[in-house]
Amino acid sequence: MSEYHQPVMLNECIEGLNIKPDGVYVDVTFGGGGHSLEILKHLNKNGRLLAFDQDADAQKNLPKDDRLTFIDQNFRYLKNNCRLQGAMSVDGILADLGVSSHQFDQPERGFSIRFDADLDMRMDQGTNLTAKEVINSYSEDKLHKIFGIYGEIKNARSLAKEIVTVRLNAPIETVSELKLAILKLTPKGKENKYLAQVFQALRIEVNQELEALQEFLEQSVEVLKPGGRLVVMSYHSLEDRLVKNFIAKGKFKGEVEKDFFGNQLKPLEAVTRKAVTATDEEIKLNNRARSAKLRIAEKK
Repeated sequence: MSEYHQPVMLNECIEGLNIKPDGVYVDVTFGGGGHSLEILKHLNKNGRLLAFDQDADAQKNLPKDDRLTFIDQNFRYLKNNCRLQGAMSVDGILADLGVSSHQFDQPERGFSIRFDADLDMRMDQGTNLTAKEVINSYSEDKLHKIFGIYGEIKNARSLAKEIVTVRLNAPIETVSELKLAILKLTPKGKENKYLAQVFQALRIEVNQELEALQEFLEQSVEVLKPGGRLVVMSYHSLEDRLVKNFIAKGKFKGEVEKDFFGNQLKPLEAVTRKAVTATDEEIKLNNRARSAKLRIAEKK
């Protein structure tokens, strides 16, 4: 498991879930199984865990445990799968967002700027849209929006224009070809940060990450019991903003709605006022923890 992905803020996640030994829990991002294995340790023989993951590689990490049910789906299908599994009322849901270390370390998946490979970036290998298709078929305007919104790239317009110009001569199909295509726009001394933003934007588009997250958050409220916990760990500001707003307001934009008497209509209450972050000790051992923000909420 540790070779696949070192779980971030493991103790903080488990504490946040406030596990009841005979409860029903959902880990919507199974990955290397680190968080799931720890949840199982806190459950008795009557406890139950549903684990979601759309990456076929994650199934290699499944423990032999009758209390665990694995669901080969994206977490945007949370509610339907919980219904199918007879778990329409659960005690806690955990989501560790983003890409696992294992996925970054596999050159052929095309997630990392460190290796040359086809521009793929699909978390679910069964879907059709790849980063290669985004780069080579999207309009200049659409690319501009993706890089500006999902990558928060300052020269997004110039970047989109350059890609559209370069691909007229030949398609941009690999990581190295993309790096070369945008070389003159890449800031000197900040190459890695810039390329990471470009890759983040493409990955979010390919996997519809923000749409999936919004659907998951809305469904989580329907699936949780009153008093049940939602524990979400995000790794960039776009995700964290959605989680923060949803916990604070029950919606992603605008102000919280109120009833006739002025009472706030929101289904969740934040358990921690601010996001929980990793300790310096953990960051030294696991660099991925550096950008992690953990938010915990309880259903009213």
